[in-house]
Amino acid sequence: MSLKNIIFFSLLVFIPISLVAEGLKWGEMIVFTTAAIAILPLAGLIGEATEAIAVVLGPSWGGLLNATFGNIVELIIALLALEEGLVDVVKASITGSIISNLLLVMGVSMLLGGFKYKEQTFQPLIARVNASAMNLAVVAILLPTTIDLTATAIDDSTIQTLSNAVAVVLIVVYGLSLLFSMKTHAYLYEVGLAETALPETAQPVSGPAIVDGAESIADDTPVAPAVDPPPPRLWLWVGVLLVTTAVVALESDLLINNLALATDQLGLTQLFTGVILLPLFGNAAEHISAVTVAIKNKMDLSVSVAMGSSLQIALFVAPVLVLAGWLLNEPMNLDFGPLDLVAVGVAVLIANSISGDGRSNWLEGALLIAAYIVLGIAFFFYPAP
Repeated sequence: MSLKNIIFFSLLVFIPISLVAEGLKWGEMIVFTTAAIAILPLAGLIGEATEAIAVVLGPSWGGLLNATFGNIVELIIALLALEEGLVDVVKASITGSIISNLLLVMGVSMLLGGFKYKEQTFQPLIARVNASAMNLAVVAILLPTTIDLTATAIDDSTIQTLSNAVAVVLIVVYGLSLLFSMKTHAYLYEVGLAETALPETAQPVSGPAIVDGAESIADDTPVAPAVDPPPPRLWLWVGVLLVTTAVVALESDLLINNLALATDQLGLTQLFTGVILLPLFGNAAEHISAVTVAIKNKMDLSVSVAMGSSLQIALFVAPVLVLAGWLLNEPMNLDFGPLDLVAVGVAVLIANSISGDGRSNWLEGALLIAAYIVLGIAFFFYPAP
């Protein structure tokens, strides 16, 4: 196990700490902080389990599993917040997840990858398809918000009905995007996956090897047959996935129950917490994965992780939360605030313009990070409603 994984999974110790802190009433701040830290390694475990199960199930079912559990942590946190009536926090977390993936994750990936490689390339066609889908997501948020701001006589029930209809359309589009990426155009997405399957030490040999000054002819040297590693144990990883998801739900419940008082003690608004902090805690493992593969010059996979996660939030998680709010009698709709709308629109515009040519460098990464910081400052100073 690498040092990074040792450090990352050592954070699991915060699971019992958060439970003890809640039971002994150590204070909302301590419970909130320890629960948030505990979610970090749990998200990583869910990713590990999902990938292991996907290897056994094959590309089709594995891809569907990855699509389902890709943002399960954010979905659990948002559902629990929605059940507590924290609709503004849920909307803020949707906004934050989209802009953090498009600007922060892709920006850090391009920046660090660009420091090591002068220029990196990725599939421009995939970037354009993702850009079109993100444009649809912006329109889906823009219409209810615009109608609410401009119409003189429109009630909340009409906005809710409109949001429900748009949510159904977005879920259908998400299903079509899965069909595109997993079936009809799966070959476009197999490049990055194939690269990750190759061992990093495997290098082509252009000539005979030199051993102690003498040539070793490849034809005379017996070659040991390649032995495939044993497949992951399916039921073991299914158990890990189910148990980890249950623990995530428990820690998320602690996080949400103490969010309001903890953010007040920190002097932060719930809007800033939802936009900036919750997405970082909920998806840290996936963020680290995207940056790591970018440093290894696998920008296809890095961009796919960053933009794919944003698409899943916009086309699946957000509409599911709208429909869940309708079932829970909570006013969860697609009527976002003006700043949320501007932030998502700016993030999509900048990310699309930078990724459209299929090339990246460190300066483009710095521009994406700068845009994220500017938006973060705006949310920090935006007054609480």
